[in-house]
Amino acid sequence: MSAGRVRRAKLRNGLLVLLKEIHAAPLISLWAWYRVGSRNERAGQTGISHWVEHMQFKGSAAFPAGSLDRAVSREGGVWNAMTWLDWTAYYETLPADRIDLGLRLEADRMTGSIFAPKEVASERTVIISERQGHENEPTFRLSEEVQAAAFRVHSYHHEVVGDVADLSSMTRDDLYGHYRDFYVPNNALLAVAGDFQSRAMLDRIRRLFGGISAGPAPNRGTRPEPAQRGERRVTVEGPGETAYVEAAYHAPAATDPDFFPMVVLDSVLAGPSNFNMFTGGISNKTSRLYRALVETELAAGVSGSLAATIDPYLYSITATVRNGKTPDQVLAALDAELKRAAEESLRREEMERAMKQARAIFAYGSETVTNQAFWMGYAEMFSSIDWFDNYLSSLAAVTADDVRRVAHKVLAKRNRTVGFYLPSGADGGSGPHPGG
Repeated sequence: MSAGRVRRAKLRNGLLVLLKEIHAAPLISLWAWYRVGSRNERAGQTGISHWVEHMQFKGSAAFPAGSLDRAVSREGGVWNAMTWLDWTAYYETLPADRIDLGLRLEADRMTGSIFAPKEVASERTVIISERQGHENEPTFRLSEEVQAAAFRVHSYHHEVVGDVADLSSMTRDDLYGHYRDFYVPNNALLAVAGDFQSRAMLDRIRRLFGGISAGPAPNRGTRPEPAQRGERRVTVEGPGETAYVEAAYHAPAATDPDFFPMVVLDSVLAGPSNFNMFTGGISNKTSRLYRALVETELAAGVSGSLAATIDPYLYSITATVRNGKTPDQVLAALDAELKRAAEESLRREEMERAMKQARAIFAYGSETVTNQAFWMGYAEMFSSIDWFDNYLSSLAAVTADDVRRVAHKVLAKRNRTVGFYLPSGADGGSGPHPGG
């Protein structure tokens, strides 16, 4: 895909604009990013960022609820939104000559959402149902307990969807106040990629967004997590026939020099994590943990998860325990592989394969104008566009000694939380337990 350089501009109200011309197809993708996610929430209002995102589809005076779905679809476009730990994002990908609809929508969304009380009440039911749907998944239940145990102080403690107690008690004014605090141009970024001329696009953005007043700098409200002093363990019991094991280690933030060795380590252990949430992963059958856990028939599957975040988050490994095996057997095999990673340097061919896979998943996730616009804004949420531009060279600079050093540091037992999901079975009986 031929692509130009990224043009960077900041409006007088603080709105950051990133433009990238890509003339391969007559399409444009527009992303509006806000620096707000579950990281910015406090007890009593967990899940509020995600709920505000839902309310942004409930209409304004300019665009009544439901009208935009029809308008975007009629023009042949797609749109959606997502909330995560550090950010909330909205996007539209449209034919190039129809992108003005997306621009007008995002300018209106920054100030014009109504938050009608009846829509708040309706969405409360929707979001609580969404959470209950997650709770049907054993891996969600386990991950939530592990995450909560791993973070005692930092607001990464809770899930993005929030706690039922808060979802049941938050008011319309709570939601609207959160919207007004964080949806200001000086807390936002527009990333546009596709078939346009930068000067004309920037002029149009200035006309639509330039008149929106800046707001006070939002209160970030985060507290650093103290170093963990020993292994923590949690056990979750629930319906089902299958046991799971999750081991979560405090991991480097995206801007930490140890992050890229961690990317390679993740690729070696469990196959590369995909930082682009729009594209799938690749096979991990050549990874160490697949061979040690799945090919030996201890586990039915294993996966790793590394995230690019503002503050140090978690590197998680999750294994599905095979029937007839115990969580302790899986954990013992997992520990043997992690010990080897911390004590022995990678073989050259293994290092090359891990690098190749990490580069491949990055390349797959950078195709299309939608992915290009995603990466521009995403990288700015925790670092800068330079992080994205230098991704491959940063990866290439990693050595086998770097990987071993980071494995020794991150994969220490004192740095982890281990969780077991123990199925009660369809009849409520006991499933496999740690220790057999």
